[in-house]
Amino acid sequence: MQGSELYVYHIVTRKKMDLGQIISFDKNQKNTLYHFFFEKEQMNSKGEDMIQILHGHYTNDGLKMDKENADVAIRYMGQTIRAIREAICEMVRLQEYPEYPSRLSCLYAAKSYEDAQKWKELFDAYHRKVLQIVKLRVIGIIFEGDGNLLPKEDGIPFSQKIEQAREYWKGNIHNNLPELLINGQIEVVEIIDEFSASFQQNG
Repeated sequence: MQGSELYVYHIVTRKKMDLGQIISFDKNQKNTLYHFFFEKEQMNSKGEDMIQILHGHYTNDGLKMDKENADVAIRYMGQTIRAIREAICEMVRLQEYPEYPSRLSCLYAAKSYEDAQKWKELFDAYHRKVLQIVKLRVIGIIFEGDGNLLPKEDGIPFSQKIEQAREYWKGNIHNNLPELLINGQIEVVEIIDEFSASFQQNG
């Protein structure tokens, strides 16, 4: 939806934000989700990627891998299936909902401070380091989605994943914990909570 001026809440996980900080998200600026799923390489200590590992370890008796290569395979599969999900979502958005913010070029936020606290609890459960909860003033576009409707991380045909993405872009109806995609001119107007970084971030 288009909003003249809205206030939302954001979970800060990688680099602390400053009061008065301005973030401008346009279609050319990529977010952390993009960098993690589309740019990160998964290689073993020999510099081999997943395809090279498969070619190098397939024998007449099948595929034999040590723990390091198996770990690379698991990480590669996890990253790739999420990259596929996001690419499909972006394809559907561009074709059918081009006015909405891209999931790859936006900031993720919550509608209320209470929702932000719920997101923090989820992040804590997955050992994702949370640095702050901040309040943002947004002049731009906000889309309210239900993350449960995103294409699933499974092996179903892409045609079914496309249909799942269409359901996601129809917007949030049933979910009590929506994800807000925001872009445009974003200003940090309040640092509400600061948290100690006592454990390492996963993923």
